[in-house]
Amino acid sequence: MKNIHRFAALSVLPVAAALIALPAQAAQGPACPVPTKAEVKRSNDSKVDKPARGATAIKGVRVNHIPKGFTYGGVVVNKHNGITEYGYQWGDDRANADDKQRSLWVRVVCWPKASKLAQLKNGPFNMGTFSGDTETVKIGGRQVLTQEGDGALGAGRYAGWVERKGVVVTVMASTPLVPELSKIIQGIKL
Repeated sequence: MKNIHRFAALSVLPVAAALIALPAQAAQGPACPVPTKAEVKRSNDSKVDKPARGATAIKGVRVNHIPKGFTYGGVVVNKHNGITEYGYQWGDDRANADDKQRSLWVRVVCWPKASKLAQLKNGPFNMGTFSGDTETVKIGGRQVLTQEGDGALGAGRYAGWVERKGVVVTVMASTPLVPELSKIIQGIKL
């Protein structure tokens, strides 16, 4: 009987130690989603997905609301100065100049210094900078920095937020998708 009690006490200790360690790990949150070597190669080779990928197009990110009408997509990866920009662009077959063109770009930026929304204004992004007239608003339940899409991004709405320290998320929705921007942003889960 003594051995059973001793065995029971010993088997509870590792579980208790693990439970004590969980809150510290949970507070840190998971690491920033980074592309695999295969995804970096797909981006470098400008590979196009026909049809476009779905909700899990970006490893470690779930885009739960993707509007209908996309005919292709592609991974976009850019690494520079200790920062990784990793995202996916959905598009249709309309020309860039067509007002009805449907495009969506969701990106995660692993930027260790990111901790406040105001930092996005001067963020070290190579693509999709917040360089226009920005405003801070609540969209899809998140406090975001937003601006009108510029020439490089195309017409529409650009928004971004700090998901957690070191992890930034940006979304660029073309003009026809702006009415769905709240659902798109609300549906993004890391």
